[in-house]
Amino acid sequence: MNTDTIPKEITTDIDVIVVGSGAGGMLAAIRAHDLGLKVLLIEKSDRYGGTSAVSGGAIWIPNNSESPNEDSTQKALDYLRSVTEGLVLDAKLSRYVETAPQVPVYLKEVGVRYYTHPTESYPDYYPFAPGALSSGRTMFVKPIDGAILGDEFFRMRETHPEYQLFGKIALDVTEGTQLLVQAKGWQWTLLRVLFGYWSKIGWRRRTYRDRRLTNGMALIGGLRKALADRDISLQLKMRLKRILMENERVSGIVVERDGRELRFSVACGVILASGGFEQDQVLRDRYLGNATRTQWSATPRGNNTGDALQAALALGADTEFMNEAWWAPSIPMPSIDAPNTVRNIPLFFERGYPHSLAVNRLGKRFTNEACSYHQFGQAMLRDNVATGANLPCWFIFDASFREKYPLGGLSPGTIVPDSKLPLNWIDNLFYCADTLAGLAEKIAVPPQVLGDTVERFNAFARLGVDAEFKRGGNFHNLFYGDPRHKPNRTLGELIKAPFYAVQLDLGDIGTKGGPKTDEDARVLGKNGCPIEGLYAVGNVAGSVMGGAYPGAGATLGAALTFACIAAAHIAGKEKITTA
Repeated sequence: MNTDTIPKEITTDIDVIVVGSGAGGMLAAIRAHDLGLKVLLIEKSDRYGGTSAVSGGAIWIPNNSESPNEDSTQKALDYLRSVTEGLVLDAKLSRYVETAPQVPVYLKEVGVRYYTHPTESYPDYYPFAPGALSSGRTMFVKPIDGAILGDEFFRMRETHPEYQLFGKIALDVTEGTQLLVQAKGWQWTLLRVLFGYWSKIGWRRRTYRDRRLTNGMALIGGLRKALADRDISLQLKMRLKRILMENERVSGIVVERDGRELRFSVACGVILASGGFEQDQVLRDRYLGNATRTQWSATPRGNNTGDALQAALALGADTEFMNEAWWAPSIPMPSIDAPNTVRNIPLFFERGYPHSLAVNRLGKRFTNEACSYHQFGQAMLRDNVATGANLPCWFIFDASFREKYPLGGLSPGTIVPDSKLPLNWIDNLFYCADTLAGLAEKIAVPPQVLGDTVERFNAFARLGVDAEFKRGGNFHNLFYGDPRHKPNRTLGELIKAPFYAVQLDLGDIGTKGGPKTDEDARVLGKNGCPIEGLYAVGNVAGSVMGGAYPGAGATLGAALTFACIAAAHIAGKEKITTA
């Protein structure tokens, strides 16, 4: 399908317009079509897929058909009620828990398959909350062959090279984990994925991009194929400008394309699914405070700038959780292939590896480093309020860590030693010294305080018990450690020179505040009543998770679930797995 022109037949008789081509927007369009509605899907960028395409593609689905027997609707609801601390409407939590298990079933019908891994299924992020599970709620997407997309393959947003082997070879979650810790059979896995990439000689002549799609690209690729199979129009380079109202209900939208405005009328409704506002510094300063920057975010640069948020506000929409984001500490890493380019890369799991710790600019630890990335970001904020010495903070590690483990986009030292790094990386990106005191001087941290902090931490590491912040004391922490390390897989002494430090910024993978919605994903006005015909799902809407991040895949899990709910409500249906 050619997405560069607007076929005349799609400009009239539109039932539903979906704004945003991430996973939530795509599935909303597919579901609305399957329920008999005529759909137009628009995207601001010249690439479809949004933040979903560069994500891990996981979905957090409580009580799914493959989850452990101990899960239940009630346990999941108890868990969400606890972690959201009463800030989310109970009806909305209940709708999510009751509906979410239908999503992977419907996705399978659409052509996107999800599964839970018997050993690598991520634990919930709040292990001590009522109803928390050590595995089963996070589901992973199965890889697909991108060749099924034809030329549309090249219009898909590409994942970051840091998440691919050698910057270009796709790995799924199981393969990535196996290679990361060099688990049994990792050599065969490496040979298999290398052969799979290089053996497609005809494809290699066309592009360096891997034809095999994994993670978020597998999800987006599968949904794009479903759109094409249904002949649903996807229009790129269309930026939402205004939402139109007539007779007290949404009647259409105005978009900008190539410098001119276009108007579309809609019969039934508009579903906003265009992401948050994290790429707009003015909105960040207004709602998140002026301590964070757009460049720290891991989302695609320049895309999620709050267009739909501002269009909804112009209609009188109420908002919620505007001061919240899906936090993820990130490190500024120069690109090897693109000169003068720096991109912040989030540290999702590295903080749990042994021989490392995090300190504020006073040289003191401030949290359990192996907690979830969202909780770590919240701890950075709290510590900055208390001390004024965070944002940024420092991640400290020794030569043992450097040799064994990856960090952001940097491979372990056994693969890429310091001697192979660009000269401008040392004492610019990675600060390095033969002593802790020397390292402290380079990063302007009090040497004595840093030395005392590391000495105390090393004593905890030898015992295998962190008496200060309880790092490695629960199933979530242990999952992110190194199973080869004893006595505690997350605790290791920092004793082997040289010693390293990298700056940690308060990054994010999107904001989570926006128009307030009800359990049907309807946008609510400041009077508490729905704005008729207007829906919002994903990061453009106030999150069903409130200020919490329940588990890996909670962002996409919620987006996909409420995308289906919104489409079903417009069509007057209750369930999502049958038309």
